[in-house]
Amino acid sequence: MNEPQDPEVRSLDARSLRGLAHPLRMRLLDALRFGGPATASRLAEKLGESSGATSYHLRQLAAHGFIEDAPERGKGRERWWKAAQQGLRLDEALLADAGPEVRGAADTYLHEVATAQTRDLSTWLGNRHTWSQEWNRTWDLSSATLMLTPELTQELIEKMHALVETYRDRAVDEGDAEAARVRVHTRAFPLSTE
Repeated sequence: MNEPQDPEVRSLDARSLRGLAHPLRMRLLDALRFGGPATASRLAEKLGESSGATSYHLRQLAAHGFIEDAPERGKGRERWWKAAQQGLRLDEALLADAGPEVRGAADTYLHEVATAQTRDLSTWLGNRHTWSQEWNRTWDLSSATLMLTPELTQELIEKMHALVETYRDRAVDEGDAEAARVRVHTRAFPLSTE
């Protein structure tokens, strides 16, 4: 699928994929992408990890260009980090790479993405009582099973992504009291008939 290049979306190559494909690194990157700049100690507290492990993995993310210093936030010796991009794109070719290390990193990456999406949903379900009645009426957890060819499935995926993109331009100001970040997960995959 040929998508327009977005400077906020980074395409993963074999080297960067190996640098990212670790559960804590992916959680740290998501925390910075969606929660804004933070220090290693703040991230450690938020994620329930040690500061040492968090610092090490932040340095690895920086070495691979996923995060960068946020000097405008730092005071004294505190080192603040921020995400360098807001999105990631995985090239399908990495899933069939000749090197088992690259294929393993791609598998780890995909499983961690699925785990993060499941964690997002579980967090919403566990905390939805803290949200307004309006938000409790405005969410979706549905599925559909269709009989499709690979071509029709690709068409459906492209149309879903295009629809979501139309709402990016309609996004409201973060200062709007009624606004919240809304996570949209899409999944389309064949089911075994056995």
